[in-house]
Amino acid sequence: MMDKYFNYRKHKTDFKTEVIAGVSTFLTMAYIMFLNPVILADGGFDFGGVFTATALATALACFIAAFYAKTWPVGLAPGMGINAFIAYGVCLGMKYTPAEALGAVLVAGGLFVIISVTPIRAWLINSIPKSLKLGIGAGIGLFLGVIGFEIMGLTADHPVTLVTLGDLSNPLLLLGAGAFISMIVMEKMKIKGNIIIGIVAFSIIAWIFGLAKFNGVASAPPAMTHLFAFDLGAALSASMVTVVFTLFFIDFFDTAGTLTSVANVAGKIGRDGKIEDIDKAMLSDSVSTVAGAMMGTSTVTTYVESGAGVKAGGRTGMTSLVIGILFLLCLFFSPLATSLPKEIDGAALVYIATLFVRNIVDIEWDDIAESGPAVLAMIAMPFTYSISHGIALAFISYAAIKVCTGKTNVSPAIWVIAIASLISFVVA
Repeated sequence: MMDKYFNYRKHKTDFKTEVIAGVSTFLTMAYIMFLNPVILADGGFDFGGVFTATALATALACFIAAFYAKTWPVGLAPGMGINAFIAYGVCLGMKYTPAEALGAVLVAGGLFVIISVTPIRAWLINSIPKSLKLGIGAGIGLFLGVIGFEIMGLTADHPVTLVTLGDLSNPLLLLGAGAFISMIVMEKMKIKGNIIIGIVAFSIIAWIFGLAKFNGVASAPPAMTHLFAFDLGAALSASMVTVVFTLFFIDFFDTAGTLTSVANVAGKIGRDGKIEDIDKAMLSDSVSTVAGAMMGTSTVTTYVESGAGVKAGGRTGMTSLVIGILFLLCLFFSPLATSLPKEIDGAALVYIATLFVRNIVDIEWDDIAESGPAVLAMIAMPFTYSISHGIALAFISYAAIKVCTGKTNVSPAIWVIAIASLISFVVA
């Protein structure tokens, strides 16, 4: 049945490979189960309620992707950057309540759905020049690498240089480094499931030597205290326009960048530069945002960690189905899901980052007008700590270069995105 629905043969995959791919992506996304509640709790949300909402919203989003966008082996979950914006910017900074913030997420998601059911969104993304698509993918890789370094403890804050080398005497950091090296070695030796093996093997070592806490196996899921607890009154007010626009803008570009990056790795970009079935992936993402807001969590988006499953051989929605099932299990096995040492999880992110960055070889390096904005995207994402800012700066510079060189016969989408990018910086 699954073979016929997902058409494994056409996509050169099989059931076993798709399951391994789903587990691979899940293991690199599992940190969202405890990080999302921690971040939103700082903004006044209930930790337990967000924990349960995170598991259910993630599972539902993955199921939607599995059965609707069935050629996309992706995982979806509440976005890390967006949840920080809601907690620290909207709730703590602007003094909105969690219910009002969820209302803004719901409205932004609704706008997202409206655009997703029209050709506009697919047209915008498919109109992105190939050089920018490759630069965006590499930039997301560098961004992911920065996050991985921080999680591992390989970098630390510095008052002058901003970042510096972390504490190399930390045994968990050394285990994370070992996990990273093992993944590379296993990849070189063509061993399937190298990410899974590396994470699990080095986590077991950490547990055995008492370097990481094994939190147990099972527990009852907390109550969904934020279920349907959104407040649309504030979200539809004039004072919330900036918040809704920002949520929409970030979700749009984070999703566009992530899907572009995953498409690069999965070979879903055709010779004409267009991405296969991008419209279905977009609609799945936008509907998931609306569902997540109703359940009580921040904007749900497609995760760059999906690259782990793609690298493990995932090519269909079966990968998404496996991810969703595993997140459902997290409801009852949350202590086990949070027992993976973050340093080892971070090592997996660094490994995945290398997969995204290597796509830069196909950028048109001989044409500085094409490669310049692509490199700007790569540099801006990690240094501004924002995928959306990196993409926005790349489009603004791309449009400006075309105007100054007299080559204005580019897709209208370039001008639309560049102007929207400028507006986002003005109203931010």
